[in-house]
Amino acid sequence: MNAKSLITVTLIGSMVFGGASLAVAGSGKGKGGQAADAPASAVIDPSLTELEISDLRYMREEEKLARDVYLTLDGQWGAQTQVFARIALSEETHTSTVDYLLDKFGVEDPVVNETIGVFTNQELQALYNELVAKGKSSFINALYVGALIEEKDMRDILAAINQTDERPIIIAYSNLLDGSKSHLRAFVRVIETQGLTYEAQLLDPEEVRLILEDESAVKE
Repeated sequence: MNAKSLITVTLIGSMVFGGASLAVAGSGKGKGGQAADAPASAVIDPSLTELEISDLRYMREEEKLARDVYLTLDGQWGAQTQVFARIALSEETHTSTVDYLLDKFGVEDPVVNETIGVFTNQELQALYNELVAKGKSSFINALYVGALIEEKDMRDILAAINQTDERPIIIAYSNLLDGSKSHLRAFVRVIETQGLTYEAQLLDPEEVRLILEDESAVKE
């Protein structure tokens, strides 16, 4: 089964070990797939690979990015919709979930500053700045920024699932994936109330259609 087929299966609702990371602000790996530097004193679970360590650190800040962008855009557009505030609460749970995994496996937490809009990963820092600027420019742009973040999260989560065989990590990532699908549907519902038809920004259009039409989905 090729990567595209694997992604489609997962987005329908089952767990899959496939996917590819997004080129812009990729998977958080350094050159040659090396994990980000950790203190020499860190006691990292020896069962983890460098890719698993790198992905955990990246995922922690990527979920924080989603939370921070939504909190910031809620400050701008909260009078028009509660979607940013609601999903920001969910993203707080998501980033805490990854933080739990970091603790469990002895991986250094890249979030050294909980201030909104501050990141250790400089690609995510740049992406946050770009998305906030775009989202503040108009209400519609803000909604599309939210949907873009969720599509990006799904691609990165699928890539991370493909690179681990640790059951706790797979379960946690799969839950994050379900959350991102729910969030995408929420943003699209608001977009459609503006008289617009949503089109996929990163994922395959057919994959997005399946997500949006999934009547079995449970709201997060």
